[in-house]
Amino acid sequence: MTQTTNTIFGATYRDKRVLVTGHTGFKGTWLTAWLLKLGAKVIGFSDRIPTDPAMFEVLDLEGKIEHHIGDVRDAAALARVIETSKPDFVFHLAAQAIVSTSYQEPLDTISTNVMGTANILEVLRHVNHPCTAVLITSDKCYENVEWPWGYKETDHLGGRDIYSGSKGAAEVIAHSYYWAFFRDPAKTPVRIATGRAGNVIGGGDWAKDRIIVDCVRAWSKGETVEIRSPEATRPWQHVLEPLSGYLTLGAELARDQKLCGESFNFGPRTEQNKTVVSLLGDLRKHWAQDPTGEAYRITGHVPFHEAGLLRLNCDKAAFFLKWEAALNYAECIGMVGRWYSNFYSGQPENAYTLTLDQIDQYEAAATKRGLAWTK
Repeated sequence: MTQTTNTIFGATYRDKRVLVTGHTGFKGTWLTAWLLKLGAKVIGFSDRIPTDPAMFEVLDLEGKIEHHIGDVRDAAALARVIETSKPDFVFHLAAQAIVSTSYQEPLDTISTNVMGTANILEVLRHVNHPCTAVLITSDKCYENVEWPWGYKETDHLGGRDIYSGSKGAAEVIAHSYYWAFFRDPAKTPVRIATGRAGNVIGGGDWAKDRIIVDCVRAWSKGETVEIRSPEATRPWQHVLEPLSGYLTLGAELARDQKLCGESFNFGPRTEQNKTVVSLLGDLRKHWAQDPTGEAYRITGHVPFHEAGLLRLNCDKAAFFLKWEAALNYAECIGMVGRWYSNFYSGQPENAYTLTLDQIDQYEAAATKRGLAWTK
């Protein structure tokens, strides 16, 4: 393991108490592992273990953190954890994050994503110790008209499905709370900002209706995966890319009051916009097990609306935070393939060690490219 962690994010998180909501989810687990590597004391708040298998359990993180089971819609439970733990930082990731589920459970999606965010903000407005909060929404918070250029933070919010609408609504709620309660530093020691990203991939994701997950599940059993939209284009990015953005935002927000109330996009390099078919072909090259049969089969069954193109403009993050993505497309796919191939191999190496190694690899790649957040 290299020593890049000693300077990453200016050592902002070392010995700090950091609350992560949704810490048992895919992104939450990667963030928790990274924060532990950075020397933080992590407090987790999540309503359940979301999948089987689950990366949180595979990495055996429960014993490494202060682990709380609770629903973000339960404001009293959330308040008790925050009042007791007095976190220096909060990363709010808890959400109903599956688009297809939002069609089946629209009210649950709305209550979790909108009221859950409102509850976090309501509890934070009563906090009397310095606290920096980064609230995570999604690139799908934008009204997507599928134009070829990226959406900016000032573009119209909205959504053609319940999930997208709930994320747009969460942004509106955060904005209104900022103006009502968090704008004046003389009245509150709390600073808030929102982060927007999407289409993250990486080892350890087992959520339903996600293309990488469907592939590795099928390929591990020697089966052919069915895909709905082979020519759909996405800005594929490794999960560590937006997480580095969130951590950069947290560090800079703690340092600079002027960032309070702002929103930031985090996305990959433009060259990482690839079709689903291209992604599958490239991922298959990194599948360690002997390939059997066809890699994929196209199905005409499209049970819910899916955007054909969705891209973010990350100029604001580059200018104000000096943040840039670290990996190229090949590096991203290689890391994803290695993690899953290791997991499904007959003699996998320790998943926690592999995960820390990949975080180390990511830090080293960013450091080699001289990215500002590594210093």
